[in-house]
Amino acid sequence: MKKLFTLLASAFLPVLFFAQETTKKGIDQIIDEKFGKATGWFVDFIFYKIPFGENVEIYWVLFPLILGALYFTFYFKFINFSGFFTSINIVRGKYDHVDHHESMNMAGDSTPGGDAIETVAIEGHSGEVTHFQALTAALSATVGLGNIAGVAIAVSIGGAGATFWMIVAGLLGMASKFVECTLGVKYRDIEADGTVYGGPMYYLRKGLKSLNLDGLGKVLAGLFAVFVIGGSFGGGNMFQVNQAFQLVEHITGGNESFLHGKGWLFGLVMAVLVGIVIIGGIKKIAKVTDKIVPFMVVIYVAASLFVIIAKYDMIGDAFAQIFNGAFSPDGVAGGFVGVLVQGFRRAAFSNEAGIGSASIAHAAVKTKYPASEGMVALLEPFIDTVVVCTMTALVLVITGNVATENGSLNDAQAILLTSSAFSSVISWFPYVLTIAVVLFAFSTMISWSYYGFQGWAYLFGRSKKMEYAYKILFLVFVVIGAAASLGSVIGFSDAMIFAMMVPNMVGLVLLAPKVKEELKKYFAAIKK
Repeated sequence: MKKLFTLLASAFLPVLFFAQETTKKGIDQIIDEKFGKATGWFVDFIFYKIPFGENVEIYWVLFPLILGALYFTFYFKFINFSGFFTSINIVRGKYDHVDHHESMNMAGDSTPGGDAIETVAIEGHSGEVTHFQALTAALSATVGLGNIAGVAIAVSIGGAGATFWMIVAGLLGMASKFVECTLGVKYRDIEADGTVYGGPMYYLRKGLKSLNLDGLGKVLAGLFAVFVIGGSFGGGNMFQVNQAFQLVEHITGGNESFLHGKGWLFGLVMAVLVGIVIIGGIKKIAKVTDKIVPFMVVIYVAASLFVIIAKYDMIGDAFAQIFNGAFSPDGVAGGFVGVLVQGFRRAAFSNEAGIGSASIAHAAVKTKYPASEGMVALLEPFIDTVVVCTMTALVLVITGNVATENGSLNDAQAILLTSSAFSSVISWFPYVLTIAVVLFAFSTMISWSYYGFQGWAYLFGRSKKMEYAYKILFLVFVVIGAAASLGSVIGFSDAMIFAMMVPNMVGLVLLAPKVKEELKKYFAAIKK
């Protein structure tokens, strides 16, 4: 603990001195200006728009995301629906005995590629966390502000109809999540002490090598590692703390708040709290997330249901708006295609299906059957998007907090719109929502720190020195994220996360036959 605080002090002292020197000019403005200039070119490239008819433009990165999800849905014979109840039973522990009592020959080689230790339960190096902990660790990185602010952004630009396409994206994304998390376990590395290293970096390199595509695998793995580090600083860190600060500042008085213009101070407090957890690694993170995530989801869903039930007479009209707006949108920029794009974009940012990030957390699971964890993972987009995002959207639609005039809501106001929607029915709920948002942000940041570190370790080695270097840098970005304006943060956040999808999706399509083999093995073991 003493070492942690020494490292924190050395990292943050320059930030504090800089804050004092630039108080007159405004540290928030300075950071935003510098950050925007440094990252603008990358954001423009990732979100390059392809003209699609009159007055309609589509981001090119959405094509591989949507087409990939459709391909996996058909290739695995609608596993996102047929495997749903099996997935629930795995999380419940119904098939735990399969991992502990089947012979090694039944499992096959679950970590091909020359690893010193096979990841099977009977050898004592089966991973670091349970199915449930892996699920909550991954969910903590996805169930968060994307479900609150992200949905508000989607309906403000795309109207109520964007909700329909978010649900479709969530259902299709279940298949993508299944594929990537199965591969995450299959190709993971395990150190002599049982520490797991996994994710797209490993299945891209090792998996594609098995297909005689060694060169391509190394390039894609390297690219993903760079992008996941950037994604951990952006969407998994800066966006989260920024939105949390927006709501805390609003609740404490807005422009009159003692925190107004002092985002860096809020970020500093969050950085210390995050630092205390992430020093402990995935086991410590999983112990925190398996308590926080269920608690947060239950509170948020319960409040959403309360609002929906209180306005039960408007439920039918809300669903009518969502369905009609999905196919015949009025007064929305971009028309039908624009609504579809907003739904898929915000769903992808929310559930990260096809992005590859969740496979990093799932790789640490205790199992010798990779497909078992892929089955668990397919529940994530359903919980995250189909359930939680739909709840938020219904609250916004029912309470009339939907903008349809060319996206009249800007990014910085998104979290406040959702808060206002709840407060119109539950006057005191904004205070509870503020606490929930801070917890959502906190849990997301600690999980994404693990994702980013895995990419960092892949590129720079697994030494303690490299580990602490990454974690200190991550904590510095917590402070920067709270101080910067959301305009720069959200563009960079989206860009880095969507950039991860490009190398990952190439690997998923090429390695899909390997996943099918693992699925057959697991189903055979269950039946036997």
